[in-house]
Amino acid sequence: MSLRSLFALAALALLAAAPAIAQRSGVAVPPSQGLYVYPDYDANRDAAADLQIAIKAATVLNRRILLEVGGDWCIWCHILDHFIAASPDVTDAFTRSFVVVKVNYSLARPNQKFLKDYPKPEGYPHFFILDSDGTVLKSQDTSPLEKGDSYDREKVLAFAKSWARQ
Repeated sequence: MSLRSLFALAALALLAAAPAIAQRSGVAVPPSQGLYVYPDYDANRDAAADLQIAIKAATVLNRRILLEVGGDWCIWCHILDHFIAASPDVTDAFTRSFVVVKVNYSLARPNQKFLKDYPKPEGYPHFFILDSDGTVLKSQDTSPLEKGDSYDREKVLAFAKSWARQ
């Protein structure tokens, strides 16, 4: 077995563990279709290492990568998490389209070293859509996806589906 295949299997094993980890944020994800590399904004996580896991998994799973930049301090980040978790069709659309990497941004840990290669976010949460090799395809402010004090289901679904690989 090649080294690339071993790395891919390791990435899939990590994603398969996502449901147990994801229960903390209320996201129900089938074991074969993990959504998050890690489901929380964690200031102690290595975003570059998480991205490498996502690249390997996205390549094997034929998905794109969604960097979700935000933090525990961000109310709209929590609203987004709840919105995705509470809407099975949205969870499914995101799972089919992306491997999601949450990147912590906070005053205490701005992740400057990691984020220096990306456009400056307009607000939080902020999405960077990457191809499975890590190439940036789009920088996306999430405010156009909002509706009132939550997110617009149709806009969020359309967003996720528009980035799904065919």
